[in-house]
Amino acid sequence: MGFPGTWMTESESVVYRVVPKCACSTIGQIMYFSDHGEFFDGDIHDAQSGMHKWAIEASQEPITKNVRSHTSYAFTCVRNPYTRILSSFFDKICGIQRNGKRYRGNLVPLLVQKYGIDVGGEEGKDDFDQIKSFRRFLLFARDTIRWRRPMDPDIHWSAMSGHVSTFIVNGGMYDRIFWTETFNQGMKDVLNAVETRHTVDVTKIPRFNESEGHGPKRLHPVEDYFDDLSMHLVYEMYHRDFDLFKYDFDDPSNKMPIGEIDLDEVHAKLGD
Repeated sequence: MGFPGTWMTESESVVYRVVPKCACSTIGQIMYFSDHGEFFDGDIHDAQSGMHKWAIEASQEPITKNVRSHTSYAFTCVRNPYTRILSSFFDKICGIQRNGKRYRGNLVPLLVQKYGIDVGGEEGKDDFDQIKSFRRFLLFARDTIRWRRPMDPDIHWSAMSGHVSTFIVNGGMYDRIFWTETFNQGMKDVLNAVETRHTVDVTKIPRFNESEGHGPKRLHPVEDYFDDLSMHLVYEMYHRDFDLFKYDFDDPSNKMPIGEIDLDEVHAKLGD
């Protein structure tokens, strides 16, 4: 299986396991800048040179060698499961993507037909019942994760623990896992632990939110989207994320972690 979703600087200063919807665009740009002294011109996900990515065949051997020997500092970044699944809904389901089309072609028509989801028209307008549609999307997301119907789970709403685990199962070890909610401190800790060709001041780095503006604006507080059934579905999908990454399941309005991540626990529970 190797190391899907793994990026590494060309200098091999640092290794990063991408977790979608968890500041990956900003992290990728910081890694690129640390090697080249400038940001990638465009969406870092589109970069085919200037950094190693598992999706680039020529990068697979150096990534495998580095990760399995734990040559470089390795990290990832996680996010509150409630805000992450909301972000996935507004970006991937309600939004128009960079190519000017809906995400994954016929996915949205399928959701409209089978789950009764309203996505606000072609221009990503917010004049629809966001709460009702989001709760129906949660049923769809649960069906993909639990039953793999009507499709396999998408990387943007599959559990973070699943992404994090592939790195461990295939021979990798994390030195740091930090939260998007305390991004500056977490990223600063990573950069302080490695030597880079160019100095990066995290406080001055813009946020490269490539999904911003794709979809309608969220009209309600996070907690309004989650009734008892919705919380049950979220727990069914993401109970390991809440447990391992120390987020508050009982209070969707609290996006902040409520404990410290135990790397030994993460490696033990996700290494099977």
